[in-house]
Amino acid sequence: MPYETIRFSIEQGVARLTLDRAEKLNSLNTTMHAEIRAALGRAATEGARVLVLTGAGRAFCAGQDLADRAVAPGGAAVDLGESIERHYKPLVLALRHLPLPVIAAVNGVAAGAGANIALACDLVIAARSASFIQSFSKLGLVPDSGGTWSLPRLVGQARALGLALLGDKLTAEEAAQWGLIWRCVDDAEFAAVVDALATRLAAAPTRGLARTKQAIHESWGQPLDVQLDRERDYQRELGQSADYAEGVAAFIAKRAPVFTGR
Repeated sequence: MPYETIRFSIEQGVARLTLDRAEKLNSLNTTMHAEIRAALGRAATEGARVLVLTGAGRAFCAGQDLADRAVAPGGAAVDLGESIERHYKPLVLALRHLPLPVIAAVNGVAAGAGANIALACDLVIAARSASFIQSFSKLGLVPDSGGTWSLPRLVGQARALGLALLGDKLTAEEAAQWGLIWRCVDDAEFAAVVDALATRLAAAPTRGLARTKQAIHESWGQPLDVQLDRERDYQRELGQSADYAEGVAAFIAKRAPVFTGR
């Protein structure tokens, strides 16, 4: 299907979703939200086994396009809460609940909601020239798109407050050192590293990876005994899968497994 603000493809199990408003630093508008949601639905139903989310040009995503909601109809004040409820909350939850690994390939600046959308992905890889900015404080707003939830969990309260209250730029290298992201990669190697990781995950046992990310996300709100029960239930389920049987057979035969995601 044609898109106006994104590019999307699925090849050999790898879905690639590129935010494509380079002239606007890939800032999000209503059309882009709708197209991203449609693409995520396709990734979940059309055979993708990993999703790579990235941006066109020199930015990953500069957050909300403020011009897209500068004035409400009739000149009334804009209800930012409605925008969160209609667009950002569903987007973050869709990324979290996608039943396959999601890689955020942060190729440039990730600011505001753009930074927190990246942090909603499972693995965040950033080019060394990229940066992360919690720019909300400069507009008198609170970090959204899950920022107030993910930041303290990833880097601790002290650093989360520093990032949120000051709105300073955090380099990709600092983000990796702080544990905010998975890895920082030299710009010249960035595309090759992302492609290699996507290829590796596309060949992995998809159902097991999906349950792993689900179990880790769920663990934040569960006591140990409940989480042990969930691990038991997921192992029981996955132990009946074709991928588990293939993994055991390959281990015994001392060969590389060929997983199908089933």
